[in-house]
Amino acid sequence: MNAEESSQPSLFELIGGATKLRELVDRFYDLMDLEPEFAGIRAMHPTTLDGSRDKLYWFLTGWTGGPDLYIERFGHPRLRARHLPYAIATSERDQWMRCMALAMEDVGLPEPLQERLLYALFQTADWMRNTAG
Repeated sequence: MNAEESSQPSLFELIGGATKLRELVDRFYDLMDLEPEFAGIRAMHPTTLDGSRDKLYWFLTGWTGGPDLYIERFGHPRLRARHLPYAIATSERDQWMRCMALAMEDVGLPEPLQERLLYALFQTADWMRNTAG
């Protein structure tokens, strides 16, 4: 890493650190739980979303350049392998992305940051697809 790269704030910092990232994750799961348009992805989750909230928060903390909370607890994320038991098609990918986009908007992330995050998250969400459709 050169001096210029080390002086750039991480996505974690741009989001607003731990507090703002937790707010984003909580809003994401609140929307998933409340809005009928996300019923498809909600059905893939346990009755209570507490564990899911924590795991996504821990994962995104490290993914955005903060502490590697998920890796410290569980090791390598192995995202695709962990999601293989769930039928994820284009509809589920799009529900997840729409839910996250609304959560980002609701917590007030700046639009350029929303676009940057959604672009990066789409790459991963698209890679999670394991079912035609």
